[in-house]
Amino acid sequence: MNKPQGFQKFVTSGGSLIFRITLEAFPRFWVYAYLVQSGENLVLIDTGSGSELSNNGILEGFTRVSAEIGEEIRVEDLTHILLTHGHIDHMGGLVFLKEKSHALVGVHELDVQTISHHEERLSLISLRLNQYLCEAGIPEDDRSQMLQLYKFTKAFFHSVPVDFTYEQSDMQCGPFSMLHLPGHCPGQVAIRLDDYIFCGDHVLSDITPHQSPERLIPYLGLGHYLESLEKFNTWADGYKIILSGHDLPIEDLAERSIAIRKAINTRLDQCMDFLCEPHSLSDLTSHLYGKVAGYNALLVLEKTGAYVEYLYQHGLLEITNVDELEETNQITLQYRRVIERTNSVISPKEKTNVLI
Repeated sequence: MNKPQGFQKFVTSGGSLIFRITLEAFPRFWVYAYLVQSGENLVLIDTGSGSELSNNGILEGFTRVSAEIGEEIRVEDLTHILLTHGHIDHMGGLVFLKEKSHALVGVHELDVQTISHHEERLSLISLRLNQYLCEAGIPEDDRSQMLQLYKFTKAFFHSVPVDFTYEQSDMQCGPFSMLHLPGHCPGQVAIRLDDYIFCGDHVLSDITPHQSPERLIPYLGLGHYLESLEKFNTWADGYKIILSGHDLPIEDLAERSIAIRKAINTRLDQCMDFLCEPHSLSDLTSHLYGKVAGYNALLVLEKTGAYVEYLYQHGLLEITNVDELEETNQITLQYRRVIERTNSVISPKEKTNVLI
């Protein structure tokens, strides 16, 4: 994601025009929005982060599209804004865009609170995240810094009303159809137009999409993601190109899905190997990813937490100091693989392969 692709035009089998607009959501972190001209509809899929860099990128994108088609296309002309999911780098630009247009905003029901009650949800998630960091073994000063970084990345956004939701609209908006794919984000969807599919962050061409434990937010978690990956492969039948929110277009979804599963399986095996003795989530994260600083430190801790949660849910891990929870909830949880399960006929490596 550090080498963004530039502006590009695509044409669907039905003759609709798609323009990829590259946005610098945060310094040296890029994301794509897609402007789609389909009949009388002018639709923007995802909006960038809402930072000044990102918003300027949207305006520059509209200028580039206007030059490409030989007529002026303005933000004010948007009929719809469709969100693939409610993460700040994909929906933060709504504040800027709604000040300039009357476009109808659509999102999946499970991301409505993120967008329409942003401040309330941010406070609730921050409380859960603080407890999670405590149980992971993060020192108090580092917890405070991580929470500040978490809140800072959302500072560009304030609550914006949603005009319609996908389930209520039968997963259809004019020529666009949607598929709900929870896991990376509660309300993550894929959006299809003819033989093109916009998948947000559900599948990326170069990295495994970010995971978080569902104890932080319902409908996250590795189990949900893996189920959605299977569902997406079936639903996407007949596609030509899959356009993601960050990386290169995907032309072979089956191959990419296999690679993602393999990468996840490797991490699960590494977790099982390391947890032959009790360790905290922080210890495991350092083992898997080494020394990581800034906001990325929070991201890898969440990702490791998703692996541990998945293994724990399937009975492959146990908490060795659970008795301490009766005395205080401010403890660092220690995880260890379950000996009687891992010494069974199915080895730890084979067992994790079976699970996913």
